[in-house]
Amino acid sequence: MKRLLMGIALLLMLPLAGCVTTSGYMAPSVATAAMPQAGKAMVVFMRPSNYGGAIQASVYDATRPAQEFIGIVSGNTKIAYQADPGKHLFMVVGENADFLNATLDAGKTYYVLVSPRMGMWKARFSLLPIHNDPAAKYSTRSADFAKWQAGTRWVQKTPAADAWYLDNAANVTSKRADYMQRWNTASAEQQAELTLLPGDGT
Repeated sequence: MKRLLMGIALLLMLPLAGCVTTSGYMAPSVATAAMPQAGKAMVVFMRPSNYGGAIQASVYDATRPAQEFIGIVSGNTKIAYQADPGKHLFMVVGENADFLNATLDAGKTYYVLVSPRMGMWKARFSLLPIHNDPAAKYSTRSADFAKWQAGTRWVQKTPAADAWYLDNAANVTSKRADYMQRWNTASAEQQAELTLLPGDGT
């Protein structure tokens, strides 16, 4: 019986480890040299991993009660988001919802990893801050970061993406409320690990 259950689990994992699919709601973007707009900070959400490639991750600015839909991040893609300076709460939604704190300075560019992991039935996602510190686990000064930059392509929302969000907003809001309870019970140390600092901008 144990072997049978392990076999079923492996079969469920195969789609996650296999093909990479780009969302049809996103379009290639020519913003390869994207810069922050005047008075804004730019946040780049990048997903350099192929793991869970058939599963899409939608990202949001959840600072306000009504979250703002930023876009869908597939394997090997990245999205640029022009944000107001100051404090933000970002959210990624897959099977779960997860969060990232950020304090942003105008005129700077910040980077966030959209990181997939195995869920019960499909991929779950986390948002991981990429720090401007060579000693950090994820650093804009690392060789890995240069590979992530080179290995991801820019995409942007289409009108169909916004229509998709309108159809799914109630589900996203429900998932946000559910997982926000868990986020609020995390320790200060745990939340600090999931925080972009003003000095992380480049």
